[in-house]
Amino acid sequence: MNPIQQNSKDVNSYFMDWKKMYPKAYDKNKVSPYTKTRVILMNGTEFESNWFLHQFARNCNNPNLKREIAVVRAQEQQQQKRISCLKPLNEGILEATIAYEQLAIDLTATLAKHEKDKNVKAALDFALLEDFDHLYRFANLLKMDQGIDADMMVGKFTEIMPARPTIAHHRYPMDNVKLNIDNRTADAFTKLVTATITAAEQQTMNYYMNVAQLYKNNLGRKLFAEIGMVEEEHVTQYESLKDPNATWLEQWVMHEYAECYLYYSMALDESDEYIKKIWEDHFEMEVAHLKKAVECLEKYENKEYTDVCPEPNFPKPLRLGENKEYIRKVLEKTVNYTGDREGYTPLSKLPSEADFFKFQQIVNRDEKNVASHLVICKAIQKLGKDYRYQDAPNPIDCLNDRKKDNTSVGRVV
Repeated sequence: MNPIQQNSKDVNSYFMDWKKMYPKAYDKNKVSPYTKTRVILMNGTEFESNWFLHQFARNCNNPNLKREIAVVRAQEQQQQKRISCLKPLNEGILEATIAYEQLAIDLTATLAKHEKDKNVKAALDFALLEDFDHLYRFANLLKMDQGIDADMMVGKFTEIMPARPTIAHHRYPMDNVKLNIDNRTADAFTKLVTATITAAEQQTMNYYMNVAQLYKNNLGRKLFAEIGMVEEEHVTQYESLKDPNATWLEQWVMHEYAECYLYYSMALDESDEYIKKIWEDHFEMEVAHLKKAVECLEKYENKEYTDVCPEPNFPKPLRLGENKEYIRKVLEKTVNYTGDREGYTPLSKLPSEADFFKFQQIVNRDEKNVASHLVICKAIQKLGKDYRYQDAPNPIDCLNDRKKDNTSVGRVV
């Protein structure tokens, strides 16, 4: 499907009234866990679109173009409000967090399995293990604080067990910046991958930044703050993959193309008929937005749609689902890797004076103050052993001890 060839009305026909903007929320106890993850993904996609268009306007000196941007941006805001209100009132901060991490895990794994660019795939596989470990840490907090088993919340589609320990995720910031793709040579899927994963991880980072101080106890506040810093690393990594040489208008076209692709994919995959209709509505709106962006590209830069999207037909739709086997393989092969400037290096091959070790000495000076470690220690103390859901033993032998949190894997040679 080429989205620009799809039917749509004039862009000004898509403003919503308040009733339409406030939809019926899903039932947290009955809805598919992947419906929850789709809601989070599209909320983040709209957030990214809105803030991109704000930054575009702040760097644009053409009042007429700014007005065109303002119209589309206001509709993206309305879409974001509509999606965010699908979350029910009785779904707490930590319950939502489990869905955030399941999205991070299964979205990243799904994209990595189909990504052909080695640099982009390596970035996805690397961060995948970290989000996987985050789910384990938050699940233990949930079990301690609310007595809820997270395996039921993820529908048992995603295992819950330690990976590269969160304490090992804290790297010198320069080691999170990677090589960017070239939009002129990258295929359509790779460009969509970099756009999608950046928006998704940014949404998680923003969520943790905003809810950390709202959690009900100090340990939870500290855990959200710590993992929020790792999400900052992930956003830095993923945004650095995007082509910085594209013009603002070219980027706008790609943003709208990506939104069209994601709404199209979400609608095909959605099991909740009410929410499916929202994805279909928003797809049509995004087609109108894409046409407007292309119109502006032609008017102000004298470029064609195919200059930005030389392969305008969508690649295979994105479908979220189980990735247990793939995650276990990545865990087995790369658990002891860390970021090393534009690449990833086994810890054993890093020189002793590497920035990673220096940074670890600063932020993790005393393990007793590291919330991600402390939450497992307290869970073991309260429950007798850590909380897990796994189909088989962890492929990393030293991560199978359920009465002691490992802080050496991926961190200590």
